[in-house]
Amino acid sequence: MEEKMFCYQCQETAGCKGCTMSGVCGKKPDVAAMQDLLVYVTKGISAVTTMLRKEGKNISAEVNHLITLNLFTTITNANFDKESIEERIRTTLEVKDSLLEELHNPTDLPEAAKWSGLGDWEEKAKTVGVLSTENEDIRSLRELITYGLKGLSAYSKHANVLLHDSEEVDEFLQRALAATLNDTLSVDDLVALTMETGKYGVSGMALLDKANTETYGNPEITKVNIGVRKNPGILVSGHDLRDLEMLLQQTQGIGVDVYTHSEMLPAHYYPAFKKYQNFVGNYGNAWWKQKEEFESFNGPILMTTNCIVPPKDSYKDRLYTTGAAGYSGCTHIPGEIGEQKDFSALIEHAKKCAAPNEIETGEIIGGFAHAQVLALADKVVEAVKSGAIKKFVVMGGCDGRAKSRNYYTEFAKALPRDTVILTAGCAKYKYNKLPLGDINGIPRILDAGQCNDCYSLAVIALKLKEVFGLDDINDLPIIYNIAWYEQKAVIVLLALLYLGVKNIHLGPTLPAFLSPNVAKVLVENFGIAGIGTVEDDLKLFFSENN
Repeated sequence: MEEKMFCYQCQETAGCKGCTMSGVCGKKPDVAAMQDLLVYVTKGISAVTTMLRKEGKNISAEVNHLITLNLFTTITNANFDKESIEERIRTTLEVKDSLLEELHNPTDLPEAAKWSGLGDWEEKAKTVGVLSTENEDIRSLRELITYGLKGLSAYSKHANVLLHDSEEVDEFLQRALAATLNDTLSVDDLVALTMETGKYGVSGMALLDKANTETYGNPEITKVNIGVRKNPGILVSGHDLRDLEMLLQQTQGIGVDVYTHSEMLPAHYYPAFKKYQNFVGNYGNAWWKQKEEFESFNGPILMTTNCIVPPKDSYKDRLYTTGAAGYSGCTHIPGEIGEQKDFSALIEHAKKCAAPNEIETGEIIGGFAHAQVLALADKVVEAVKSGAIKKFVVMGGCDGRAKSRNYYTEFAKALPRDTVILTAGCAKYKYNKLPLGDINGIPRILDAGQCNDCYSLAVIALKLKEVFGLDDINDLPIIYNIAWYEQKAVIVLLALLYLGVKNIHLGPTLPAFLSPNVAKVLVENFGIAGIGTVEDDLKLFFSENN
């Protein structure tokens, strides 16, 4: 059977090899083709901006933002709207053509920078996708870098909307994108670029952390209601705090409540959001359960970023998108960086809807980002020194549909009582409602926030290394057992490798885009490994030698 597409950028890719007929995510071949083409033209414009910088010319923030948003648009589950992706391709080609006029010497540009957009786009996409790189190891490294850059684009985009930019990060992102078009680069060259991607991953996460905390304050220990009230509600999913802020500002005093879903849960931890009386709690669980939870919510849903599951007809008319997110047939709310978005249509829709159906009751606790954990440092250090806390387990990352992910629930349940979980990302939903208790008042699950907040886990580890006077971060009593799903997890992994963290276990499967030789490099140099059974992994992690 002839393959209609090829994509293997997420953990759930078909057969752990690649989606060839339709995406497990719901992406159809025509959308996959346009995403491939958008990545191609984004690499092309990046080659132009990289050369312009070499000639001493400045690149505008608008161009930097265009490139960042292009990549973000192609992240798994972000945008299923072919027309909006085609519009981004057209815009990118227009901007690239204007930049070419500024270039003194365009002769050494790659084909992607010269392509005018003429001809059949779907036919062109067939020639520029993942499999257009024949050498398996070169292809693997190019894709590893590209997926890391997609993750980096997410961090940058969220910082950009809060008016925080980094020319250094933008310059690297574009230089690295252009480098994936360079056929003269060897495997060793690309391995080095992969590690450099991790370096800028740390920079990108630090930029976003600064943007979030300077805008909304440092997250603090917070109990979040998971029940419902009797007012009509709006459910906000995705990751974008600025979108949530604008919506809250526009819903004051009108009798409509606002709830978070999935990765938006950590918004409740920020002091700035606590002043909104109609910001009432979190509804539901991780992104993959949204079909049932969006249906029972009754009110409109705002998808601010990736994590869309193709919607049921029963609530499709209630699903709104904004930013990089998009789905054909759903209303998209426009708004550029620095602009005030108009949520009035969504708000009027909410007023006509019934209140949410209650699906659970109680509270969950979070807000353990680096500033809050470091404020508890004396208490944590004393617990470690006294033996009350023997080990920390980093279980950040992503959740997903696969039944194999139940491993993380069972692993959390089976951990020794003197173990504390450090988490960030929607992986937390596998265990954040378990009654795991506390150790001397320190909760056994310390939730730092979104996948966007994984920087906190690195800061906490580095601070503990300093406090205990260790030379090597790997001498800390920390285990890394991380779940991954999409490209933000890739940049987090590369960032941890850059920081020197070794022996990371990654599951529920290793990435399909790692060729055997590239996987071998990661295993030999960094001790990367998959997961086994809960019983076997507990023996491995908690043996006397670990």
